Amino acid sequence: MSRLTEGLRNVFKIEELRQRLLFTGLMLLVVRVGSFISVPGINVKAVLHNTTSGSNTLFGFFDMFVGGAYTKGAIFALGIMPYISASIIVQLLTAVMPYFQKLQQEGEQGRKQLNSITRYLTVGLSFAQGLAIALSLQSQSAGNVPVVNEALQGVPFMLMAATIFTAGTIFLMWIGEQITEKGIGNGTSLIIFIGIIARLIPSIREELSLIASGTRNPIVELVVVAALLGVIAVVVLFTQAIRKIPVQYAKRMVAGKTYSGSGQTSFIPIQLITANVMPIIFASAIMFLPNLLATAFPGTGISSFINQNFKNTDLLHNIVFAILIIFFSFFYTAIVIQSRDVAENMRKSGGFIPGIRPGKPTEEYIDRVLVRVTVPGSLFLALIAVLPVFIGLLGVTGSFASFFGGTTVLIMVGVALDTLKQVEAYLLMRHYDGFMKSGKLRGRLQRQIASS
Repeated sequence: MSRLTEGLRNVFKIEELRQRLLFTGLMLLVVRVGSFISVPGINVKAVLHNTTSGSNTLFGFFDMFVGGAYTKGAIFALGIMPYISASIIVQLLTAVMPYFQKLQQEGEQGRKQLNSITRYLTVGLSFAQGLAIALSLQSQSAGNVPVVNEALQGVPFMLMAATIFTAGTIFLMWIGEQITEKGIGNGTSLIIFIGIIARLIPSIREELSLIASGTRNPIVELVVVAALLGVIAVVVLFTQAIRKIPVQYAKRMVAGKTYSGSGQTSFIPIQLITANVMPIIFASAIMFLPNLLATAFPGTGISSFINQNFKNTDLLHNIVFAILIIFFSFFYTAIVIQSRDVAENMRKSGGFIPGIRPGKPTEEYIDRVLVRVTVPGSLFLALIAVLPVFIGLLGVTGSFASFFGGTTVLIMVGVALDTLKQVEAYLLMRHYDGFMKSGKLRGRLQRQIASS
C-alpha cells in the first residue's frame, strides 16, 4: 500500500502528467454522460424493460462494450465499435490490396489518406449499424412501445435515430483522438474500457443482491471472486509472455569506424498472443451478422434457425466462435509479423540468428517459431472467449460471468497495463519511483527509455 501511495503522490508532482490525467478523466466523463442521453422520441423505461431479458443475446453482449448505452437508447448506443471495425477493415486491406499497401509505404502522407478512408468508412458503417439498432429498438413490443411519438414510428424514426447514432460515434472517435494526443493512454481503448467498467458495478450489485436474498452462499461468492482474480492473473501472464529469438550482428564499417556485434544482447520479441484481443473482435463482428439477419427478416425460417442456434449459450455458436478466433489468430499474426520482411531487414543490417543462415532459412525459421507460439496462444484466446458461458452454467449471473473472459478481461488487462506503462514511463523519465519497483515490466520500460 505504501508503494501505491508513493506512486500516486509522484504522479501528481509532474505537472504535464497531472494535466494529461485530468484531461483524460474529463473526456471519459463526457463519454459516460453521453451514454445516458437518449434519442428523442424514445421511452427509456420501455427500452430498459424490453432489453433486460435479452442480456444473453448478442445485442446484450454488444451493450456491455457501450456501457449500457444501447439499453437506454442513448446517442452513444453504437459506441466506438464502428470506428474499430473500419480500422480493422482498412488494416486488412493493406495486407491484400496493392493500392492500400502503396499508401502504407508513403509515410506520413499515406497515413493521412488511410486515416481519411477509415473515417469515411466509419460513417458508412455507423449509419448501417444505426439502422439495425433503430430497427431492433422499434421492433421491441414486450408490453411497451419504445417509440412514444406515433408520427416518428417507422422509417422516420429509423433515419433520425441512425443519423444521431452516427453523429455520436463520430464524436466518440474525435474524443478518442484527443485523449491519445493530449491525454494518457490510447483513447479508443479507454473509451471501451470505461464502458466495460461501468457495467462492472451493476454486475457486482446484482451478485450482492443474491447473497442478501439468501440465493447465494457468501462462501460460494468468495470462491467466485477468487476464481475471477485467478483468471485475470492468468491473462496477465499470457499477455506478457514473450518468445525471444536471439540475433547477432557481424562487424560492419560505418563512417570509417568498425562496429562489432559481439557481446550485444539483441533479440526479436514474439508475444505468445501477438494478435492480442483482435481475433476475438474479428470473430465477434462476424458473429453479429446472423443476429442482424434475424432482426432484418423476422418471422422467416432463417430467423427461427438463428434464434434457436446462435444465442451466446448455444453449443453451435460457441464452436463457430472458437474456430473463428483460432483462424483469425493465425491470420492477424501473419499480418503483424511478416517473416520475409523481418529476415530481409536482418540481412541488410548484418544480423543473423545463431545457427541459421540468412535469407530464406531465416524466414522459414521465423515462420516455424510463429506457428509454434500462435498455436497455444490461439487456443488460450478461444478458451477465454467461451469461458463466460461455462461460468454462467455454474449459476453466476450472466453480466458478472462475462468478466471471466472474452474481450472483457483481455481489454481490461491490456488497457490497464498499457496505461500503467505510459504513466510509469513519465515517472521514470523524471526520475521518480513509480508503481512497479521491480520485475520484468519495469526492466523493459527502463531499457526502452534508455534507448530512446
